[in-house]
Amino acid sequence: MILHRGVTVFSIVILLLAPVGTLLAQSRNLEIYWIDVEGGGATLVVTPAGESLLIDTGNPVADDRDAKRINAATQQAGLKKIDYLLITHYHSDHVGGAPALAKMIPIEKFLDHGDSVEKGSAGGARLWEAYLKMADGKRTIVKPGDKIPLKGVDVLVVSSNGEVLAKPIDGGGPNPLCQGAQQKPPDQTENQRSAGILLTYGRFKFLDMGDLTWDKEMELACPVNRLGTVTVYQVTHHGFFGGFSGAPAHVWAIKPQVAVVNNGPRKGLSPESAYETIAKIPGLEGIWQGHLSLAVDKDHNTSENMIANLEDTAECKGNWLKASVAANGDFTLTNGRNGFSKAYRTR
Repeated sequence: MILHRGVTVFSIVILLLAPVGTLLAQSRNLEIYWIDVEGGGATLVVTPAGESLLIDTGNPVADDRDAKRINAATQQAGLKKIDYLLITHYHSDHVGGAPALAKMIPIEKFLDHGDSVEKGSAGGARLWEAYLKMADGKRTIVKPGDKIPLKGVDVLVVSSNGEVLAKPIDGGGPNPLCQGAQQKPPDQTENQRSAGILLTYGRFKFLDMGDLTWDKEMELACPVNRLGTVTVYQVTHHGFFGGFSGAPAHVWAIKPQVAVVNNGPRKGLSPESAYETIAKIPGLEGIWQGHLSLAVDKDHNTSENMIANLEDTAECKGNWLKASVAANGDFTLTNGRNGFSKAYRTR
């Protein structure tokens, strides 16, 4: 039946339902999955609008284990594609799974810090060339201050290619922890080039800086804390592995409510001082780990119900951790191994 100038009843119904569909898309929570890639990096962000940002892709293992685990998480999240893939840096545990993953699910856009500083080595060259081939025509280099345009959330680049934010944001200011703080020499590896992001959704703030090193953490922290405070902190370098990151002047200044460690059974949270730095964060309400660390004693691991995987690599099931964040900023963290959840009120 024609009602007016070619507008049908069906057309009117579609127009009336469209705002409802938009409202339903916006009503879902922000979701963050920490996918187990055995001490590598793979963090999947799904916005309330259903858009996605994957940060790193795990290792290039022979059976495509890490790519399969990431793809399974995208399916659980209801994704048909990955809108943005951010490669923090070109080490194998962060970029190695990308070629296999790209065969499993479409990747629309690639973000990175620029050219690899390790492409002169045989291993670095292989990783770099494989990434360039895959990202050809879809690649953007990001720098501090850039925004990743995801609907409904603010994603700010805070570090990239050895540079960090020039000015403080979000209440950042003079940092008394800088007095007498330990400095370390500039790192010369890809770790120092890590592209890091601060995601804001209402009162909720999530910080992920890949494997950014001590010297760059100190630039973000001293003499002025340039990041203010955050809600959830993905602990740098898999739990300050080897002491190459984890400057207390930075970590204690950002005062996360919750710390999430993407460690492996024997990678990350060592030496023991790494866990102690995390545990001494002022106001910390919880530490969640991807793995039980077998490199340190039990007292330098969090509570077992907040650890996603307890086994060594050969027996590992690849369980994830997941945050679900409501519009008011309050969030719940869930352990995929045992279903244990804990709710937090964002400060």
